[in-house]
Amino acid sequence: MQIDELSLPVAMIDALRSAYATPPRAYHHFGHVEAVLGHYGEVASGPGWAQPRETALAVLYHDAVYHAGAGDNEARSAELACQHIAHWLPHGAVDAGRVAELIELTARHGRFAPADFGVGPIADDTRHFLDCDMAILGASPETFDRYDRAIAEEYRGVAPAWLYRRKRRAFLRSLLERERIYLSDFFHARLDGAARANLTRAVARKPANEARD
Repeated sequence: MQIDELSLPVAMIDALRSAYATPPRAYHHFGHVEAVLGHYGEVASGPGWAQPRETALAVLYHDAVYHAGAGDNEARSAELACQHIAHWLPHGAVDAGRVAELIELTARHGRFAPADFGVGPIADDTRHFLDCDMAILGASPETFDRYDRAIAEEYRGVAPAWLYRRKRRAFLRSLLERERIYLSDFFHARLDGAARANLTRAVARKPANEARD
């Protein structure tokens, strides 16, 4: 899935790209959005989306505001999405509230279980959307390692290296200890094994391979 397939106004896409470029980011840049949009396309070709427009917009805006270590990135990204929808898609029959809801859920990655969202097409959309964002965990070892280094780079100078390493390792270990890393059967069946291998490797890494002050 390419962004031009979503038929959004050019000015809206330009504003979105500008948001992702500020501040410069090692991982949470527009390239990450394009990767997640690729997984969105896989779902579209597989189990499908009940609300394709809303979910695609949530993918596009979920990290639009990002400052490493900030606690309100998701809320501000959701707010920006709503502002842009109101400005550029006022008659597009888009449920901006649903877009914001999905974006804000990404603040709690790793804390959900599959049953938390109930049953039905909308619940499936939620699980698939969150899994699209976490699909990087099940990428090839090389791609996962680039992602892991990029996250460390984003926190360089934001947190002491020892503190970053401790919290990062705790987060990755918490994912590894979960019964399900992926909330949907679609992603669980394809990526669980690779994700567990990547997480196990990352948790076992020596500090010399991680972020430094």
